[in-house]
Amino acid sequence: MTTTAIAPGPQTQAHTGPADERPPTPVQDPAPLWRNRDFLKFWSGETLSLLGTQVTTLALPLTAVIAFDATPEQVGLLRFLQLVPYLGLALLFGVLVDRMRRRRVMLLANGARMVLIGLIPLLAATHHLDLPVLLTLACAIGVFSVLFDVSWMSFVPTLVKDPKHYVEANQKLGVTSSTADVAGPGLAGLLVGALSAPTALLADAFSYLVSLVTLLTIRTPEPRPEPPAEGRHLGRELAEGLRWVFGDRVLRPLALVAPFCNFSMVSVWTVFVLYAVRDQHLTPTEIGIVFSASSVGGLVGAALSGRVIKRFRLGAVYAVSMTAIFASPLLIPLAHGSKPAVMAVFVGAFFVSYLGLGVAGVVMVSLRQTLTPQPLMGRMNAAFRTLLFGGGSLGGLLGGVIGGALGLREGLAAIAVGSALMLVPLALSPVSRLRELPPPAA
Repeated sequence: MTTTAIAPGPQTQAHTGPADERPPTPVQDPAPLWRNRDFLKFWSGETLSLLGTQVTTLALPLTAVIAFDATPEQVGLLRFLQLVPYLGLALLFGVLVDRMRRRRVMLLANGARMVLIGLIPLLAATHHLDLPVLLTLACAIGVFSVLFDVSWMSFVPTLVKDPKHYVEANQKLGVTSSTADVAGPGLAGLLVGALSAPTALLADAFSYLVSLVTLLTIRTPEPRPEPPAEGRHLGRELAEGLRWVFGDRVLRPLALVAPFCNFSMVSVWTVFVLYAVRDQHLTPTEIGIVFSASSVGGLVGAALSGRVIKRFRLGAVYAVSMTAIFASPLLIPLAHGSKPAVMAVFVGAFFVSYLGLGVAGVVMVSLRQTLTPQPLMGRMNAAFRTLLFGGGSLGGLLGGVIGGALGLREGLAAIAVGSALMLVPLALSPVSRLRELPPPAA
């Protein structure tokens, strides 16, 4: 879950008859999240799953680079195929998720990812793995990642029923994601160095097995979504979700910035892996150290996000944290000198970026959850996942093309300058002028 980084407004009651025939149900203030056993189960399962995902994030491109001597364009194509399912399927899955119980969808998605990722070391061991097969499996894994992402972000408000606790839940999940970002790349580098890149993927397959077990033990009832009064219609339901996102004065600017954020991060990451291996001659272990050390920034950002949001204007927190994401890539092509000095600059650049992402993620997801009613949650999250990962998929593809055409260092510089230009629309965004979280959607 890069960072990358949950759902809507207040929980609605399941309809059992006309609204005017039911007495109002008093809303009980839920127990704090530390006493919410099902949320803690979900949180613990996702912690290990995200750690395994970090192994895959590094091991897949290293498999392509080391085992198959992939070109920059081929590494970019790998990242594109991992993320492009968000462009074609997220909106469709969003409609379907709003029609179904989300926990069941999550079980299907993680079971499929466990099998697909486990196939890679199996095929490598039997000498049936080649680059086309790796690309195909990467795309298939991406399909089920879309399904899971749309589902879990819509499922959390089932466990955390009071919007007052959304920031706390998002902060906890953000800390989890950032902790995985810290430990994952270092673990991935060690596993790749010790076992080979394909074999290291077994760690991620096991993490999905643990996630399946924790999901099966959750007992919070999840009512079946009620069909709309006018009946089911895919096109109408999809359009309703898009109208909600782009018709809201806060959600709309968040949605318009989203693809550029992921485009910047994924394009930089794609070219950086090649640049670190081929131009700076870093080993997989050293690359893992760079990402692990710099990811401490995300952990710090997520851990402090709740306090920062309480102390400062929400819009100012958003603007500063997004500035860190868009401006930090400018440091990467400036690295030169000894290997320790180069690694220090790399760590500094990614540290600042992850620090901003750790804070911005909590702000953005809390706004989205607060401003969206439960029946539209899946479609709202699907719209954002389409934009975020659509931008990321294009970032991977074009990052590889830019790196191949200009050279790896020059390509990184060009991408960094383009990223910094996003500071202009960020300064003009109405989100940057918010004082606090708006009232929850009815």
